[in-house]
Amino acid sequence: MNHLKELEQESIHIIREVCATVENPVVLYSIGKDSSTMLHLFEKAFWPRPVPVPFLHIDTGWKFPEMYKFKEKIAKEKGIKILTYKHKANLNPYKDGRTYTDVMKTQSLKEALDFYKFDAAFGGARRDEEKSRAKERIVSVRAKGHIWDPNHQNPEFPPVYNTNIADGNTLRVFPLSNWTELDIWEYILQEKIEIVPIYFAHKRKVSLVNGIYISDDNGQEKTVRFRTLGCVPLTGAIESTATTVEEIVDELKKSKFTERITRVIDFDKESSMEIKKREGYF
Repeated sequence: MNHLKELEQESIHIIREVCATVENPVVLYSIGKDSSTMLHLFEKAFWPRPVPVPFLHIDTGWKFPEMYKFKEKIAKEKGIKILTYKHKANLNPYKDGRTYTDVMKTQSLKEALDFYKFDAAFGGARRDEEKSRAKERIVSVRAKGHIWDPNHQNPEFPPVYNTNIADGNTLRVFPLSNWTELDIWEYILQEKIEIVPIYFAHKRKVSLVNGIYISDDNGQEKTVRFRTLGCVPLTGAIESTATTVEEIVDELKKSKFTERITRVIDFDKESSMEIKKREGYF
């Protein structure tokens, strides 16, 4: 069996199993390539019926304009329900540093999950992205307050997944756990999945900040693309000439660096991914 087909079937099985055993699931939608792949898998999992699970976008207000435009387009074309939640604090990433990430992302996510009373949240995180993500179960338990303790998780024996949880606990579910960045792009190529255009090489004004190209209207124009998407001042670009999915796949096969090298927040020791995850970040 084709490698991508095996990954697809595993993910669809996880989606169906969890949706059949929890009361109020949601899919976290970050608008990026992994979210687009997740949406495609959910469509396949429930075809020919419409996707019965809502999607949730935690909006910081600082995403790329192209991302917001793409979100509106996809919601309309796919007919899916996308809930948008934004923290009332409205902090500035240029001024508020770690507080911004905690309040606008972590606290906003926890507030949204509590507000809608979701008991299971699907996300597109992959184990190859960052070392703390590799500690996650596919079906991961969150204690009260959405706290993650990697030392207190249910045993997991795929393809059997334990969705039983104590009162007050919730689940985070990662159907893409066994996928890699290259798998995602090869699947996007195979399935012809639409993605945000800034994943492709384009001319953009950027400034070099700590070795990372950050979007800057006053910067120098370069031909770049984004390997991962997030808030504008926290997401770096790479120099690239890849203007098609085929060219991105070829580029990745030659790359020696993880996509996370372009995420500014990953290099802040005080707000490392594992610390953020323990506090409730996805």
